Amino acid sequence: MSHAARTIMLVDDHAVVREGYRAMLQKQPGLCVVAEASDGVEAYRLYKETGPDLVIMDLSMPGIGGIEAIRRLRQWDRRAKILVFTMHQNAAFAVQAIRAGASGYVTKTSPPETLVHAVMDALSGKIAISPDIDHELALSHLAGETKAADLLTAREFEVLRMLLAENTTEEIAEALHLSPKTVANLHSLIKDKLGVGTDIELVRLALRQGILTQIDLGER
Repeated sequence: MSHAARTIMLVDDHAVVREGYRAMLQKQPGLCVVAEASDGVEAYRLYKETGPDLVIMDLSMPGIGGIEAIRRLRQWDRRAKILVFTMHQNAAFAVQAIRAGASGYVTKTSPPETLVHAVMDALSGKIAISPDIDHELALSHLAGETKAADLLTAREFEVLRMLLAENTTEEIAEALHLSPKTVANLHSLIKDKLGVGTDIELVRLALRQGILTQIDLGER
């Protein structure tokens, strides 16, 4: 690595979490946190202002989620390096994040050194996956049911995530800059692609595939 510090932007809706990771990363020689955002929209604005070498992005945030934010950042700058750092210990989210353009995927349950190694890997142009997700990806290929992650585009997966979080058609349309009619069409298309007829079946499939957990349902 060069002597110039490599710059990092942290994107997480919890300030305490950002503070902890900023302190840890700034202890590493050659790394400097130059910006922090609490949601995808702020991340997009700050990325344009600061042009960091790497974005460390959570997936579950208010408004547009991390996968949509990755898609937008990569649309604006094809060279953007984005490392997902999330609680979602699920292969479906990893597949979608990398498909949207992420440079890696690390779970928050990983040891701190896993994040540091992933940061270094992502900065040097490698794909960085934490061992638990590597294991999940391997297992998901052995399971019989076709996965939502394999069938849906990043945009469709984001709409699915927002539907499962009980966002209305209008709320999704506003967050993703789409018309309500387009969101309604995507909703139907998602059900068709996944072979389900109703939203209840959609929730059951999401639970089966780990996209939605009983914890998520309990938080409502």
